[in-house]
Amino acid sequence: MSLDIVILAAGQGTRMRSALPKVLHPVAGASMLGHVIHSARQLKPQGIHVVIGHGAEVVRERLAAGDLNFVIQAEQLGTGHAVAQAVPALSANTVLILYGDVPLIEVSTLQRLLERSGPDQVALLTVELNDPTGYGRIVRNTDGLVQAIVEHKDASAAQKLIREGNTGILAVPGARLGEWLSRLSNDNVQGEYYLTDVIAMAVGDGLVVATEQPLDAMEVQGANDRIQLAELERHYQVRTARRLMAQGVSLRDPARFDVRGEVTVGRDVQIDINVILEGQVVIEDNVQIGPNCVIRNSTLCNGAIVKANSHLDGALLGEGSDCGPYARLRPGSVLEARAHVGNFVELKNAHLGEDAKAGHLSYLGDTDIGARANIGAGTITCNYDGVNKHRTLIGADVFIGSNNALVAPVDISKGATTAAGSTITQNVGSGELAVARSRQRNIAGWQRPEKAPNT
Repeated sequence: MSLDIVILAAGQGTRMRSALPKVLHPVAGASMLGHVIHSARQLKPQGIHVVIGHGAEVVRERLAAGDLNFVIQAEQLGTGHAVAQAVPALSANTVLILYGDVPLIEVSTLQRLLERSGPDQVALLTVELNDPTGYGRIVRNTDGLVQAIVEHKDASAAQKLIREGNTGILAVPGARLGEWLSRLSNDNVQGEYYLTDVIAMAVGDGLVVATEQPLDAMEVQGANDRIQLAELERHYQVRTARRLMAQGVSLRDPARFDVRGEVTVGRDVQIDINVILEGQVVIEDNVQIGPNCVIRNSTLCNGAIVKANSHLDGALLGEGSDCGPYARLRPGSVLEARAHVGNFVELKNAHLGEDAKAGHLSYLGDTDIGARANIGAGTITCNYDGVNKHRTLIGADVFIGSNNALVAPVDISKGATTAAGSTITQNVGSGELAVARSRQRNIAGWQRPEKAPNT
């Protein structure tokens, strides 16, 4: 079966009260439309056609990709009119219609729906609702076969009692879609061309309308305002938390845990409250993450520990290494096995060898630190001369005294020691002690200045 996917994303979303097009509002760190496109790609269609209108240039700019065909709907005249704008670009046997503000739809649900479609069969996704207000109603005959969809504003009192609602998501034979759309009328309360009228046309032409339902009604929930957007966000997070727990993660409180990207996890992982995972995050077995941590685009190897209030971005923590509390590891930070970074230590493009330690209150940027080296409190690498960055090399078993300034480029060789309070501007040889500080003078009888009396 060849497949084209059309995603409707032209609406303004006035209830968002925002200059940002509705479909670009985020859920879990990605735009709603971005989520839908991601799901569409997993179905491996021959084409993905995104119908845009309000804020079209912004949408195109944010999401442009080689596999997307953007189609303009200059006037928003209804869902049928929107799909019609994409028809000239469609050539597949089956056309799947999705919506840019329905981000939680599961790929497995769409796959089940597509299995029910065919050249003589329309597949329609419906949902059972306790309160279907606002939804189009699925009208069936006495044999239970779908006959039509009636929009809520056009429904009779009896039809409004129907609890089976239309999600708008459907798969139709590509060869018939254009002809059906050409027959649409806007003779309704809204004065719009409803895509839902295609269902009655299909029945009239002798096709069967088969239905499928999502396992979770929130899959087909759209967002028209920020309240609904927040509901989608929380449901996404709860769903993600459950998936991770099923894979071997212990979450102290699933309601206080957010994922804004893609996470790969091992077993026996422990995550405390208020942890945010962003981008691509890999967490191997036996990792522990303390409360209030933000981890972005990072890999935590077996047994690594991230203590409370630490921020990691583009970092690699080796087996048994640890950082924090209050550590900040910026892009390019690497801790080899059992390396330790303590509280209020910032790394940037720094590599700590096995068993190396930077206990507290230091900035280490553009630095290679050898195995078992010990970095004293208050140490900084002076890596920027105002124009260029320079690298500091610290060998194995080096001891850096407290409150050192290491002025790059500088090489402190294996086993060397620098005295506390030193400013190191020259290379230090293997096993040498470097002392770079002014001599202390004690002045007897020193009279401390006093404040002048008020006049």
